[in-house]
Amino acid sequence: METEYLTVSQVNAYINKKLKFDPKLKNIYIKGEISNFKTYPSGHSYFTLKDETSQIPAVMFKGRKRSLKFEPENGMKVIIKGKIEVYERDGKYQLYATTITEDGIGNLHVAFEQLKKKLTAEGLFDDAHKKEIPKYPKRIGVVTAQTGAAIRDIISTIKKRYPYCEVLVFSTLVQGNQAAPQIARQINYAQQFDIDTLIVGRGGGSIEDLWPFNEEIVARAIYECKIPIISAVGHEIDYTISDFVADERAPTPTGAAVLAVPDINEVKLKLNQLTDRINKSINDRITQNKSALDNISQKQIFKNPESIYEVKGMNLDNILNKLEFASKNIILENKNKLFQLENKNILKNPDEILRIKKEAYLKNINKLEVLNPLLTLKRGYTLTKIEGKVISSAKAVKTGDKLDVEFNDGTINTRVI
Repeated sequence: METEYLTVSQVNAYINKKLKFDPKLKNIYIKGEISNFKTYPSGHSYFTLKDETSQIPAVMFKGRKRSLKFEPENGMKVIIKGKIEVYERDGKYQLYATTITEDGIGNLHVAFEQLKKKLTAEGLFDDAHKKEIPKYPKRIGVVTAQTGAAIRDIISTIKKRYPYCEVLVFSTLVQGNQAAPQIARQINYAQQFDIDTLIVGRGGGSIEDLWPFNEEIVARAIYECKIPIISAVGHEIDYTISDFVADERAPTPTGAAVLAVPDINEVKLKLNQLTDRINKSINDRITQNKSALDNISQKQIFKNPESIYEVKGMNLDNILNKLEFASKNIILENKNKLFQLENKNILKNPDEILRIKKEAYLKNINKLEVLNPLLTLKRGYTLTKIEGKVISSAKAVKTGDKLDVEFNDGTINTRVI
């Protein structure tokens, strides 16, 4: 009997065919932990699903992965729906995943926490970016479904509380796969209008119903909006990503309307209180000023204003008297000085004064003639000098000195030998 041989490809194809038609393996749910998770440029993700003792390679193709609301991560415990087939080229079987659910926690919850963590890291929730909600708006925009209890509650609450405010509705889907892009577009569109505050939200529902307000596209539209935004999604216990990004979070759509506008009755009461305070302040100021005016009017200066000038007049008279007395004293002193000058001899007999001065002058001239050294020289005496200094003793002269001997009619230069 001739032996039948199979190729490797035939063996792998045979085994794959067996696996494909196994009802347990073509629609299987497997629970385990993700490891070695990696997404390639093609968009396909490859990973290993393992438990305490075994592991199986797995793949999730790009088309299937689009349906996931979260990004699978290493260490995540999951339940995977898919099928087991052989990858014939490598001769190994692997799990082809169609859906992935985190074990014990819903997919939406995982996606919520992942996006929240991502946007927190980027700073989209920081208080520094929050804008103040205007206290007295003229126009409010509302991004929500045009029909439903939410928009009715918002409009009726605003009209009741603050009827002076205009409300513009930017209708959008608030549920389903197409809702998030529409909500983001309407937020951007609303910025073309002169709006003071924008309310974004909807009424209550399940986490699936509220999910558009957990989408990243809506969160970024709220963050980038120049208009202050109040988020009003669901009921008080419901929290969405939009609540964290918005400038203010309201527990309900009705609560958003309360936050957006003041109560007209409270405004009127406050205006009345301010009016009373202003009137009281004005009346108190008038009373104070009137009292001050009365006090001033009772002063003597206002009763008899001439008394000011009387005192000043007396002071002026005293000054004039002092000035007159001082002037007379100065004139009298000058008259005395003039009289003394007039009685001096120099003014009475100036020739006699000149004669006396001349005689004294001639006497001084005669004294100088007697003391004049030139007259001594004329009598035969000489004057000896060394370097211009007069020598009066022979002891002051030594051999080699140059002597200047001055006569009446000239000078002889000599040297001591």
